[in-house]
Amino acid sequence: MNVLLPVHIAAGGLAIVLGAVALVVKKGGTIHRRSGLLFVYAMVAMATTASILEFRKRPDVGNLFAALMATYFVGTALTTVRPVSRWTRRINVAALTVAVGLGLLAIVGAVKTFKSPGHSNDGVPFFMPLFLATILLLAAAGDARIMRSGVPRGGPRLARHLWRMCFALFIAAGSFFSIRERVAKILPEPFTTGPMRALPILLLFGAMFYWLWRVRRRRALPVVLRHDPMPLATER
Repeated sequence: MNVLLPVHIAAGGLAIVLGAVALVVKKGGTIHRRSGLLFVYAMVAMATTASILEFRKRPDVGNLFAALMATYFVGTALTTVRPVSRWTRRINVAALTVAVGLGLLAIVGAVKTFKSPGHSNDGVPFFMPLFLATILLLAAAGDARIMRSGVPRGGPRLARHLWRMCFALFIAAGSFFSIRERVAKILPEPFTTGPMRALPILLLFGAMFYWLWRVRRRRALPVVLRHDPMPLATER
């Protein structure tokens, strides 16, 4: 067995578990910070090993696309709650380039898929790459705003961190729960039905929108990182 395969499986499973933990525990606490940081490492490991494994099996730009997208979202989510420094600025510049490039590739993919028979490619409908392109270009617009005006404070800063982490978790969870055969290898039969496989994704977005609502109300929330000179939440 390829040594990368168990690493990929372990990293993917850890990413889903750690992401779920970070969503439900007290925000800004030790468990939240540590699980969130480990989630970033697991996502990067999962994305890297997946792209290598799939490229060896069947060279496909789509696998590299997914790996770069996952790395982009966790990377920019992490730098959002880190103190501003020279290296975070460099990462933001590189991230903007990646987001724009991936967004344009997704648009091209959507057009090609729309022209394919049935308006789909390998069962993926044309509106999926169009959806990803929209998310990526919106994220790129946020990166450009950060470069122009600096990292936001309070609620907007937490919101940027939150939705990017959740979208990265969506990539990990979606890649697992979208394929019945994968779920059947781990979970019993009742959990392999379409509605049950969709439930974790719905819960993820439900939790994301709940916390976005909490953050946008600008109530006092715990800071995400200690020793951060920039306050993350303010009282109104």
